[in-house]
Amino acid sequence: MPANTFGEIFRVTTFGESHGGAVGAVVDGCPPGLALSTADLQPDLDRRRPGQSEITTQRREEDVIHILSGVFEGQTTGTPILLVAHNRDARPEDYEHLKDVYRPSHADFTYEAKYGVRDWRGGGRSSARETLARVAAGAIARKLLRERLGIEIVAYVEAVGGVRAAVDTATVSAGDVEANMMRCPDAQVAAEMIALVKRLRAEGDSCGGVVGCVVRGVPVGLGEPVFDKLPALLGHALLSINAVKGFEIGSGFAGSAMRGSDHNDAFEMGADGLPRPVTNRAGGSLGGISSGADLTFRVAFKPTATIAHAQQTVTRDGEATTLAAAGRHDPCVVPRAVPIVEAMTALVLVDLHLRQAGRQA
Repeated sequence: MPANTFGEIFRVTTFGESHGGAVGAVVDGCPPGLALSTADLQPDLDRRRPGQSEITTQRREEDVIHILSGVFEGQTTGTPILLVAHNRDARPEDYEHLKDVYRPSHADFTYEAKYGVRDWRGGGRSSARETLARVAAGAIARKLLRERLGIEIVAYVEAVGGVRAAVDTATVSAGDVEANMMRCPDAQVAAEMIALVKRLRAEGDSCGGVVGCVVRGVPVGLGEPVFDKLPALLGHALLSINAVKGFEIGSGFAGSAMRGSDHNDAFEMGADGLPRPVTNRAGGSLGGISSGADLTFRVAFKPTATIAHAQQTVTRDGEATTLAAAGRHDPCVVPRAVPIVEAMTALVLVDLHLRQAGRQA
């Protein structure tokens, strides 16, 4: 499969660079007959776009999405859907002084080593601006999942730096998440997080954090043993997001310290006549297949690599130098990462749903 394509049946190929002309995606394999317009996609893009608050990058992009194919008379036709958003506030000249310098913790060195050339304009293809395309495609997947299966995906900020919120995955709602600029459903903890990010921005530094996610209404049977298990595909999708350094499902790493007698999820019969886990330490998956319980998982993001502190690095000619970066960057990526986590989750689930539907046809 091409490296810029994700999915088996519902396939998404993204394109574009940080300071190029546009960013977008081709979505192939979307079933026909789904009512779709840009109004279905734009809200998630607005949640991801830069410049949305005082704790995000101040790059000003409206990220207006255009559907150029695959939709006729308000419905998907089953043919490839082309999604495009034009870059309006690109400033490639801001990065010209970096074209011969490898920025610490960026992809400059590895891209050049791999391809023999790199786009130094804000990182080019390695920039998180590419995630705009994922969110646009994910919004289509989310709509299909919601309308055909009743699936609800809610991601939220759980931790920023050393500040952590206790979130009840059974009750957290999208309204709770969107109630503040941090996208943390605990308003008091969100205020602490915002204060921390503002302080770090003033100091020219950055921090990372954790995005949690719960998916409700997932039917039993999604996941393809043995290599395309549901958690494996979620890990693949979420670890592909820029700045992600960790993924855990259910009890995750904490479960490794528990005993089996404490960790196992007992069964009871549900109202639909199917067994249901009483607890959910497994996170909604058994043997790599969805169990009917809520999917719960966490995604860890590293601190933003671009900071104003002087850092040691080298040039393309091997000369030692120091770099104190300037520009428009997020001091913490997690508030804008929430819709990206939701989008990649939707892409995994819609693809597995279509694979399972094909098996049952």
